[in-house]
Amino acid sequence: MNVKFDPNNLVIQICLRGLNLEDSGKPEDAAALFQKAWHEATDDYERFIAAYHLGRQQKSIIDKLKWLETSLQCALKINDDNVKSAYPTLYLNIAKCYEELCDSDNAKRNYELSNKYKVAPTDVGPFYHGTKADLQVGDLLTAGGNSNYKPELKMNHIYFTANINGARLAAALAKGEGRERVYIIEPTGEFENDPNVTDKKFPGNLTRSYRSREPLRIIGEETEWAKLTTKERDEWHEKLAKNKGEIIN
Repeated sequence: MNVKFDPNNLVIQICLRGLNLEDSGKPEDAAALFQKAWHEATDDYERFIAAYHLGRQQKSIIDKLKWLETSLQCALKINDDNVKSAYPTLYLNIAKCYEELCDSDNAKRNYELSNKYKVAPTDVGPFYHGTKADLQVGDLLTAGGNSNYKPELKMNHIYFTANINGARLAAALAKGEGRERVYIIEPTGEFENDPNVTDKKFPGNLTRSYRSREPLRIIGEETEWAKLTTKERDEWHEKLAKNKGEIIN
């Protein structure tokens, strides 16, 4: 099964609004939205995400464990390589619950399962890189450019994604006056999950965001994609201006 993280998905949008309320110091309002997300969920993918956020918020360890195990069961039913990136986080949090409940056998078993699933990404693409640069097939994209998010920061990695939504966002936010482009690329070496998004708002690397110290080779250009609207672009620039988080470089 191949499921795609869609920022326009209703349940994902509700959870994102809940996360924003949490950041604003309104946990009760956030909890109401996560509960709404659970009730609006129509499939195991949506239930896995909603249950995870409900689990994070519980004050009772028993309730936290119940929701995290619900999230895990939904994730296991999906049997998708991308969703498997969330397994280590889910098993780890479940293990911590059992540890707090003094159930050392179940804690040990879940810690072991968490470690078992901590593997290098197995995603085979296709992969995309969004930019405003005018490039040709065969050109190499290399690390060392300035960050789109913090211009003073020189990046040690080159970033790419298997989710075209992420690439079109990168193209919209990229520096330069050229037209927005989404190139199809192939990594020339090892790559890893992007730690700036992995296990941040959502468990694992659902957005299929990666980075590499090795160059990316351009093998084509994707032309069938919708640009961000002016309103969407302005909203993103506003979010970035408010974001005080550090970039993991």
